[in-house]
Amino acid sequence: MTDFDYDLFVIGGGSGGVRAARVAASETGAKVALAEADRYGGTCVIRGCVPKKLMVFASEYGNTVSDAAGYGWTYGEGTFDWSAFQGKLGAELDRLEGIYRKLLSNAGVTSFDARASVSGPNSVTLSTGESFTAKHILIATGGRPVRPEVQNAHLGIVSDDIFNLPELPKSILIVGGGYIASEFACILHGLGVEVTQFYRGAQILRGFDEEARGLISDAMQERGIKLHLGTDIVEMRCATAEDLAGESQGAVPMGTPMHEASVESPQGADGPIWVKATNGETRVFDLVFFATGRKPNTDGIGLQEAGVELGRKGEVIVDEYSRTAVPSIWAIGDATDRVNLTPVAIREGMAFVETAFKDNPTPVDHDLIPSAVFTQPEFGTVGLSEEDAREKGPIEVYSTSFRPMMTSFAGRPDRVLMKLIVCKDTRRVLGCHIVAPGAGEMIQLAGIAIKMGATKEDFDRTVAVHPTMSEEIVTMRNPTRTA
Repeated sequence: MTDFDYDLFVIGGGSGGVRAARVAASETGAKVALAEADRYGGTCVIRGCVPKKLMVFASEYGNTVSDAAGYGWTYGEGTFDWSAFQGKLGAELDRLEGIYRKLLSNAGVTSFDARASVSGPNSVTLSTGESFTAKHILIATGGRPVRPEVQNAHLGIVSDDIFNLPELPKSILIVGGGYIASEFACILHGLGVEVTQFYRGAQILRGFDEEARGLISDAMQERGIKLHLGTDIVEMRCATAEDLAGESQGAVPMGTPMHEASVESPQGADGPIWVKATNGETRVFDLVFFATGRKPNTDGIGLQEAGVELGRKGEVIVDEYSRTAVPSIWAIGDATDRVNLTPVAIREGMAFVETAFKDNPTPVDHDLIPSAVFTQPEFGTVGLSEEDAREKGPIEVYSTSFRPMMTSFAGRPDRVLMKLIVCKDTRRVLGCHIVAPGAGEMIQLAGIAIKMGATKEDFDRTVAVHPTMSEEIVTMRNPTRTA
């Protein structure tokens, strides 16, 4: 008999925590409990990947209608109904949350709708006042968006708020240049919002392949997104009558004039927001959206008091098996700030179960993880960027950019990119980068080959599927450049 109330107590009901809890319970017979203070499904299901992707789909239909005209179809002018979409979105998230709860229940996991804190190496205390002991404690509390240190930053929203807006703004300023900022710039523009984006760096999507992010940046601006690089906010406040009068008289050059608006921000702004940029220009926006970073959700849950080491951003420091400095306490997912992707958190949860409950020590594999950025155009990537590969040794770069048949025929100027990074010595493909509609779907399959160690000659031996965009991946014979 165990000396503990539970074999495993999971803190956090996101994708990683739920997977670890139900697999430990259903496959090993462990007695498992899980506590979640908010909604089951975590960031991905409730405030991230799922609702964002549904918004991506919604935002693309405007182009579909205009493209159809290029193929001879005739439609009446369409409009987007935010409230109708939002109602369906809420129902879908409720459905998915119900599935998560059912998965736990069917596996025999005891669920607590409460905030949990670590009160010792083997003990957990809930906000209800209940306390339990556990042989293993798993921290799966995820992360949360943070606002920059700008006065009145509370007037702006963050990604958690975007799905709950009472109505879409007519104009928005998005601050940030990462994938969240760039994705929502494309989404909101596609839904008819006038989008301005500030990024203090030289190019958006820092850390990704330079050629790919340059193409995406150009495409976003060509579509009408007002992207200001090397630019940040220095001041913001609620707009005054004088600010609005200045806008209507065209007193400032940044972007296009604001429409009449009174969108109420979830953070307390009861009207338009006046912003001053680092270049000295000023502008009034209906809404300001900060996508300036995230941090691990580890504050105030007793980790350091229990002996767990935290990093500079509050991330839980773990070894390759996801174990913390306290042998009975483990951590996975965004709380560890390793690779902050939902499928990675799930893999980490599975590896944890193998290690802690199946006597099969399994380190987490963070190498060659495919990922997608749902900008318009979409970006799929796996492996090394050209810039990173250059630092590791001699490489060949195979790259082609062209106008795809479907949108070219419809009269759109869109371009796509297919790119392979190849090691000169081993011929192994080190990276693949695709900028194109459906790039996320393509990169999943390319990721299998690259994970298996495919060489450029393996790609060359593969017969092309014609006519497709992706055939270019296997038909590029001569390198564009070497380094």
